[in-house]
Amino acid sequence: MPADLRMTAADVAKAIGIALIWGMGFVVAKSGTETFPPILLQALRFVVTSVALVWFLPRPAGNMRWLLIATFVGATVQYALTFTGLTGLSAGVAALVVQTEVPFLVLLGALVMGERPTRRKWVGIGIAFAGVAVITGIGHLQGSLGSILLVLGGAFTWAMGQVLVRKIRGLNGLAVTGWIAVLAVPQLFVASFLFESGQRAAIVSAGPSVWFAVLYLGLVMQALGYAWWNSLLIRHEVGKVAPFLLLLPIFAVLGGVVFLGEALVPSRLIGGAIILAGVALISTDKGRALPAPVAVEPA
Repeated sequence: MPADLRMTAADVAKAIGIALIWGMGFVVAKSGTETFPPILLQALRFVVTSVALVWFLPRPAGNMRWLLIATFVGATVQYALTFTGLTGLSAGVAALVVQTEVPFLVLLGALVMGERPTRRKWVGIGIAFAGVAVITGIGHLQGSLGSILLVLGGAFTWAMGQVLVRKIRGLNGLAVTGWIAVLAVPQLFVASFLFESGQRAAIVSAGPSVWFAVLYLGLVMQALGYAWWNSLLIRHEVGKVAPFLLLLPIFAVLGGVVFLGEALVPSRLIGGAIILAGVALISTDKGRALPAPVAVEPA
């Protein structure tokens, strides 16, 4: 159990830094998908993460079956859906829709693991999905429904991956993150081969900015972001740390405007605010704490 110490100024700064790192990851990934097919981009990202972490990984200690399943569902399928959907959305909107990972996690906890969400969590779930409905436009989708459904599918499979990760025993968060990165590499390359084209041409033509995106996603967003996240969870309850992640889509929206020239669409900002309100109700509910995600960052 975390020591549940009072969060220091350094802890708060680190928590805000995590939201910034992960939020800007959507901006960097959006830029990267202009050159690389989205699944290939994620495969290369995990190559970088694997090279950084493989040297520190313990033996899987009988967990290989659950690691493989959790990797396939919570990493390979999740990243393929989320970042394919990102190609049809702005970075900010994608980051807002991804916040439905939290209500999906609560729903799966109730359906699969017999957990009993509080009334406050049920209200938060309803509000969050109402926000998604506002973002989609209800009747004037402007071609974005397919992309939003892909990102929603990614959020659902992320939550499924977190449920599967709970089957793993005897490995800490960094070890689980590292093993999933290693196991995701061949799976994502196979998925890219099956569902994408133009990989070789994209790699040959990629400039320095695209390779920077790969390094950022693999080292900063994945390895550093989760190192900081796990260091906070060791000292504090997840209920204290998780609300800071509500800043993630705000950083993604601002980054999209500043670096990608994305427009601020009022209806989608309103929908995003509704999603965040629902997620805030869930994340700050002290009745029953959310389980701490350890496998992959919310993306």
